[in-house]
Amino acid sequence: MFKLKKETAVGLFVLVGLIAIAYMSIKLGNVQMFSDKYYPVRANFTDISGLKVNAPVQMFGVKIGFVETIGLDQKDAVASVIMMIDKEVKLTDDAIVSVKTNGLIGDKYLKIAPGGLGDPIGAGDTLFDTNPAIDLEDLISKFAFGKV
Repeated sequence: MFKLKKETAVGLFVLVGLIAIAYMSIKLGNVQMFSDKYYPVRANFTDISGLKVNAPVQMFGVKIGFVETIGLDQKDAVASVIMMIDKEVKLTDDAIVSVKTNGLIGDKYLKIAPGGLGDPIGAGDTLFDTNPAIDLEDLISKFAFGKV
């Protein structure tokens, strides 16, 4: 009968544990590896306060993608957001992208209101019609001091 040494058994246990940790990190971290299910679309905003990478992108309340990167375009003085959109969803260049909030003080997400008469966009194209995030603190201060 073949017996494993204690060191071999511990080594196998550690290896299985590391594989389980790697798998859970990829699944829970929503890492998209070797996937061509999405195509990138850029949108430029004047204000994206509170928006984070991996925030959902929704259309009609249905998640159709996520925010991949957020950067600063100093040449045009805007915040540049690259969204990954599901390939099954076709957008047109007259779609409107807005920064919205889940609930009163919830997480930010991007909402796309589809256009209808524009030309279809492809991977790497830019949506130009955007609405920035609403600054709740600014609205409250205007209301509190009677400047509404």
